[in-house]
Amino acid sequence: MAGTGAKRFWLIAIILLIAVIVVSASIAWTKYRPSLPIEITLPPPQTVSGNIYVNGAVTNPGIYTFSGDDTINSLLQAAGGVTTDGNSGNLELDIAQANTTAAPQKINVNTADEWLLDALPGIGTTKAQAIIDYRTKNGFFRNIDELAKVKGISASVLAKIRPLITVGE
Repeated sequence: MAGTGAKRFWLIAIILLIAVIVVSASIAWTKYRPSLPIEITLPPPQTVSGNIYVNGAVTNPGIYTFSGDDTINSLLQAAGGVTTDGNSGNLELDIAQANTTAAPQKINVNTADEWLLDALPGIGTTKAQAIIDYRTKNGFFRNIDELAKVKGISASVLAKIRPLITVGE
């Protein structure tokens, strides 16, 4: 009978072992979740446009309109290119940040050089020099409307440049 007890022991051990394997497999199967495929979504390309201030060693520093297709080189070409004595490593490109509460920097007509006044819409070299001549002869402008006294500055030109200029310090 000793042999029958040993057989019974091994039979119970095998049954318990099979039960442990089945229970373990069931637990592992319920925990297993096949991974979902990774989905990558890219944001749509932004359409960028606006104004950029190009300054430094360029022929015609000033504010230029740009779009998403423009390159730095095309902006430099719009500004007349890098000056012969300039270093293209020392240029300023100032892109105004959208939705900011800070007011854009205005050109002070009482202190601006000719090239800066020339960059204003509708001014040009002749009117820029006329502004400088007027302020040299009559002193600083006390208000923006006084620019209408400068030869060549019409009401329509003054309306264009009014949001871009100041007579302050």
